[in-house]
Amino acid sequence: MENSQPSATVRLLQIDANNAGQRIDNFLLTELKGVPKSRIYRILRKGEVRVNGGRIKPTYRLQLEDKVRIPPVRIEERKKGEVPYSMQVQLKEAVLYEDERFLVLNKPSGMAVHAGSGIEFGVIEVLRSLRDEGDFLELVHRLDRDTSGCLLIAKERETLLSLNEKLKGDGVEKHYLALLQGAWQGGIKTIDAPLQKNSVRGGERMVMVSAEGKEALSFFKPLRRFEQATLVDVEIKTGRTHQIRVHATHFGQPLAGDQKYGNRGFNRQLKKLGLKRLFLHAERLSFTLYKPFEFRAPLPDALERLLNKLD
Repeated sequence: MENSQPSATVRLLQIDANNAGQRIDNFLLTELKGVPKSRIYRILRKGEVRVNGGRIKPTYRLQLEDKVRIPPVRIEERKKGEVPYSMQVQLKEAVLYEDERFLVLNKPSGMAVHAGSGIEFGVIEVLRSLRDEGDFLELVHRLDRDTSGCLLIAKERETLLSLNEKLKGDGVEKHYLALLQGAWQGGIKTIDAPLQKNSVRGGERMVMVSAEGKEALSFFKPLRRFEQATLVDVEIKTGRTHQIRVHATHFGQPLAGDQKYGNRGFNRQLKKLGLKRLFLHAERLSFTLYKPFEFRAPLPDALERLLNKLD
């Protein structure tokens, strides 16, 4: 039997502009990290969570200055090497499509695609823990840890090899949504700037535009224009590490929330509006395997709320 420990005593929180409009169940998932989703819905049903002294449904949307009572909750500890239950639940709910050959996930921001560099579990390790031992599961491509959206996983070697070949050419179309600093000038921008990996800043991996780097091609198309930012669709024709982030910074309009290549002042402004992550989302993925496929991952609620505030 797993050990457990109590969290802090009853907490009373007042909702600010960053969380106004968010559903209470999603708010609690953030506030009670490590607590199974089923437990959160149970304490909501039992009325242990109160807003302004009253019971609420899981679909209730928080209002500015609401007072939320969060009861003490026992958070399960896990043994070393055991996949966290919360990660298992997240990925079970993240499946956009699955058949006998592959599956597509809407990867959450903050979750690495594989273990390494101090990360005990990534998407692929968690998925394997949920499947029968010996099942074939391999990443077809990768997303940065802070990037959310469409992630393709092969369930058989033949499919993996076929999709890898398509990725080398024009067989897989990948579109991202990104929020960039500054007002956009003109229409579509084509950025053809080779990228090279470097080790700087105390050993932290960085990528830079360099004539000695590998070919990297991106197309930036404006979708929504704001006073100090622009939402763009980015189609990438190559899959270089940090490609969109470095290309955006290269032409002077870095991504919102980018702590590595971005603008600190811009990031601070958007943090005040509630942005707590990199604004980069793999929104659309299309290819032909045994038939044409197109998958879309909806923009996460937190990013949608930010856009509404910018409006």
